[in-house]
Amino acid sequence: MLSDEVTSLLLDPALPADVFGAVVAATVLINEMRGEVPGATMSAKWPEQRRMPLGPDGSLGVAEYVIVAHAEPPQIVLTRVQLY
Repeated sequence: MLSDEVTSLLLDPALPADVFGAVVAATVLINEMRGEVPGATMSAKWPEQRRMPLGPDGSLGVAEYVIVAHAEPPQIVLTRVQLY
């Protein structure tokens, strides 16, 4: 799932194609790995929150997502994208 903030970002016509592609690729990877993305870091205070690099070697920014394991069915929400 995408937060309203991420949805707005992806709908922005000024968003560069490489950033759009990186966010879509991150979404696919998060889904395929059920949130356990290699290289993603876990929040010390909130372990359900993860951060992963966007683009080659994280050159485009960071994506934040939350694993909602107790939901039925379990869900993962891409909550924010911080661009460099």
